[in-house]
Formats: sequence, structure tokens, C-alpha cells
Amino acid sequence: MARKTSTTWYYIAKFVFWVAGWKIGTWADPAIKKSMMIAAPHTSNWDLIFARGAFYLMDLDVRFTVKKEWTTHWLLGGLVRSVGGLAVDRSKNNSLVDGMIQLFNDNDELVILITPEGTRKYQPRWRKGYYFVAVEANVPIQLGYLNYAKKEAGVAGAVYPTGDYAADEEKIKAFYRTIPGRFPEQGVR
Repeated sequence: MARKTSTTWYYIAKFVFWVAGWKIGTWADPAIKKSMMIAAPHTSNWDLIFARGAFYLMDLDVRFTVKKEWTTHWLLGGLVRSVGGLAVDRSKNNSLVDGMIQLFNDNDELVILITPEGTRKYQPRWRKGYYFVAVEANVPIQLGYLNYAKKEAGVAGAVYPTGDYAADEEKIKAFYRTIPGRFPEQGVR
């Protein structure tokens, strides 16, 4: 099977992990081809570098949504697309949830990464859009993690949404309470 990750990005990620002393941890179910992927706790700008590197090393084509303008920008567009930026045209659809559902409907393989906290500071209430996308697109929610204490990145498993947001969110948050971010005091409680 052909690699999804370019050789250049793979070796850059390998070098960054080697220099920083990081390793790849678990990847619970590589057979999942379509999902929402949570990145939590999100406490530092370094999270993007280590998460993106981990996905390159796992050869997991993870995408994240950005405004269409970021992917077509004359200077940054190519870089944004190469690291996983997935254009969402908000002028055609005012609902990001509906736009993401459409992306799942249009693709046979798609993993979209989100940070439900929406900030690097502690946030008791997560944004719920990721959950409704997963329910409507009939995809699981994978639990991506960066454990700064162990310097380990991975994907711990998947939660299949039941439609009971409160119960499913509690299952998800229970896992993330065990994962220390770069700044643990800003993590999930």
C-alpha cells in the first residue's frame, strides 16, 4: 500500500520526535477510515507540531478545517494544504457542521481533527459541533492524545456516538482527564 505521507514530511517528523525525545504510543484502530478526531487537552502551541508529526509518523492522513481563503492564499496556501488544511467555503453554507457533514459524504476516507476546547486555556464547556457532525455523518470520534509527561502521542480508541451528548462527552472527558498536557493545570477536568 502506498504511503499517504510524503517522505519529506515523514523524515521531518521523525527528526522532530528524535530531537524532542517523543515517541508514538497506541493507535487503537487503524482500520477506521472516516472519523472526527479530538485533540485534547489543547494547552500549548506545540500541540500542533507534535500532533501533526505523530500523524505523519503513523501515516494517518488527518485533516483540519480552515477557511477556504487560507488554502488559496498566494503565499501560505500550499503550506496550509500540505499540512492537512481542508478548505471550507463558508460563503456557500453558513453552518460549519453542515459543511463538515458534506465533506464526509463526499469522501471515502476522511479524518478531521478538532480541538473542542477552542482555546489553549482551561475550558469547562466544549464546543459541541464535532459531536453533531459525528452523529449526522455516522462516524466515530477518535481520541487523539499528546501525553507530555510520557512524551507520547497516539490515538487511544474511538467513541461511537449514541445521540446522548452528555453521556458520550463524559466518556470522552474521562479519558482526557488521565492525559497531562504541556500545562496540566489547563487540561480537562
